[in-house]
Amino acid sequence: VQLQASGGGLVQAGDSLRLSCAASGRTFRSYAMGWFRQAPGKEREFVAAVSWSGGTKSYSDSVKGRFTLSRENAKNTVSLQMYSLKPEDTAVYYCAATTGDYGRRDYEYEYWGQGTLVTVSS
Repeated sequence: VQLQASGGGLVQAGDSLRLSCAASGRTFRSYAMGWFRQAPGKEREFVAAVSWSGGTKSYSDSVKGRFTLSRENAKNTVSLQMYSLKPEDTAVYYCAATTGDYGRRDYEYEYWGQGTLVTVSS
């Protein structure tokens, strides 16, 4: 599967932003999907993940209650709606796919998109 992330940009603290990840291929519904992010000088960290059906979701503590993850298997897309953005949310955001169970560790994901930059100014 090939992944294309989009929707990043420059916003102010408190603003909202919606990231999308478009997947190629007919087997999108076979993959659990995740979002990770990497801030400058920091390691990549887990943000959110969703099972192949969309029925189970997981969020990092830092974004829980502010970010909402959804997927539309009919459209081969997964979206990350981000509310109440903070400067510490500034990072390159990556979507990823795995044929295994959705997980919180980047090594569990086999396929990665190219990343989209989110910059939150204070």
